[in-house]
Amino acid sequence: MKKYKVIANGVEYEVLIELLSDDATPAAQPAAAPAPATEPAKTAAVPAGEGAIKAPLTGTITSVSVKAGDAVKKGQVLMILEAMKMENEILAPCDGKVTSVPASVCKQVDSGDVLCVIG
Repeated sequence: MKKYKVIANGVEYEVLIELLSDDATPAAQPAAAPAPATEPAKTAAVPAGEGAIKAPLTGTITSVSVKAGDAVKKGQVLMILEAMKMENEILAPCDGKVTSVPASVCKQVDSGDVLCVIG
């Protein structure tokens, strides 16, 4: 048995670990790394210059930075969605002009609800 010290959330624990088997068989070969995605799937689903930006998860809108008629650039923060006590920036997936903003501050939204439309 081997004795280890583990610290979790500032609390120190002593852990004993017993080796059950010492097989001489080689470990499985690691799987090939998947090809890196160039863009998130939700961004790819919105054609350049047009489309609805949908809520990625259920939460509450805490801030809206754009209004209908505003010009936006790709990556610009459109609004903040709070979910599970974390603030999530909703970014413009493309350059364009905001045609509507159905979301408003303090509004509860579900995953998939339209937050903003860029045309």
